[in-house]
Amino acid sequence: MRFMNRAREIAFIRGAIGLSKPKLFTLSISGLRRVGKTRLILETLKEKDLYFFVNKDKGSESLLREYEETMKNKGALTELESLKNWDEFFKILFERFKGVIAFDEFQNFSSVDRSVYGTLQKYIDLNEHKKGVLLIFSGSTVGLVKKLFSDTKEPLYGRVKRKLDLKPLSFVDVLKVCRELGIKDIEEVIRLYAVFGGFPKYYVSIEDEGLCGETTERIMEKFFFVENAALEDEVSQILSLEFGKRSGTYYDILTAIANGNRRISEIASFMRKKETALTRQVNELINYFELVGVEKPVINGKSSLYIRHPLIDFWFRFFYKNLSSYKRREAWLIEKIKRDINAFVGQRFETVCREFLIENPPFKFERIGRQLGKFKGEKGKNVYEIDILALNERTKEVLFGECKWGEKVDAGGVLDELKKKAGHVNWHNDERIERYVIFAKEFEEKIKQPNLLLFDLGNMKRRLSRNRKISRAT
Repeated sequence: MRFMNRAREIAFIRGAIGLSKPKLFTLSISGLRRVGKTRLILETLKEKDLYFFVNKDKGSESLLREYEETMKNKGALTELESLKNWDEFFKILFERFKGVIAFDEFQNFSSVDRSVYGTLQKYIDLNEHKKGVLLIFSGSTVGLVKKLFSDTKEPLYGRVKRKLDLKPLSFVDVLKVCRELGIKDIEEVIRLYAVFGGFPKYYVSIEDEGLCGETTERIMEKFFFVENAALEDEVSQILSLEFGKRSGTYYDILTAIANGNRRISEIASFMRKKETALTRQVNELINYFELVGVEKPVINGKSSLYIRHPLIDFWFRFFYKNLSSYKRREAWLIEKIKRDINAFVGQRFETVCREFLIENPPFKFERIGRQLGKFKGEKGKNVYEIDILALNERTKEVLFGECKWGEKVDAGGVLDELKKKAGHVNWHNDERIERYVIFAKEFEEKIKQPNLLLFDLGNMKRRLSRNRKISRAT
């Protein structure tokens, strides 16, 4: 599948290449696994440039021999020369080479030989005025990559001049990718996006498995449900790279979140542990591994946790807690998963709708997200949840939205319920301008009311396609 939809990121890297012409420049690229860091780097490298993958399963001597061969192939070493140590590697690299030098999975030097960081620091400092050299450091364990350059105790502290945090593709970009794969029905694309998000690896896998133009049902069957399924061990492999042997508690926390426990108190209750026993691991999942995100309500309220990688969320929701039955492909479990996937897609549909509004804002809003809150009712405190809330503090405009993953949705009934929930939101009550939006696969009837927008899948696809054409034209 051809490379696409990373124009801004490529321009960012090319800008760094330009800045390296007068003197040495450094760039770090971080992002979750499978987000496409390696492909992005390789797309920007020229034939003469150097690419080194840091394989943590190799010993220091073995990795040095591999890099020695790479340098010989690029003419930085003669056939008769060899490298004795990392000091010699960096000394020759800086003396003889001009161009881009990329170290992929750079954080793995922590497992291979931590002294590399100190050695590299020395040669960066000695060659800070060397012209025409760009060093790129890429890594998947996001927190560790950031720590290497931002922790004052680390040798490479302050040695990176630019940082790129590579995000997954947007839903609009995935629509384009799926068109390339012969998948044009927006409902099918939403189903795929619910599970795979904007991680390019999985759309490449659709092509690799000969599934172009197939239905989501067929793709899911081949990826998860048949014997030796293509992605059967994908999440286990990702997490083993992240956690190593310290996986137990992390797995339990991810299981709790995937099953609807979004606050640390709820996670502790699910795991039958004290909150204080989980604080460190939860913080590491958020700040070090960056696998868990924190969602803050748009207006006040308590934050909730979510799993940032959709496939990991999907796997813990449906497979991990019944892994023995899944490995045996027991019919009851496979049938249950297939039956329950639609509800999972419905939850992820909210993300698609929020992205749609960011691409097609009905007014210029400053914040958008989900809103959860409490209100006093006849029987004490009650909880309300609004799928989408967007607002503009200056103009006092506020948008309340509901997302319904269903056919023949009663727009009038949904609007009535949405207005009731909006009444519990305490924000500029006497002067705000209220707007409403409802998303659905299909409406029973399109109603018209002031300040109300309705979008079914057909409307969404036409609007997104039109926006993309305008974007390409300009």
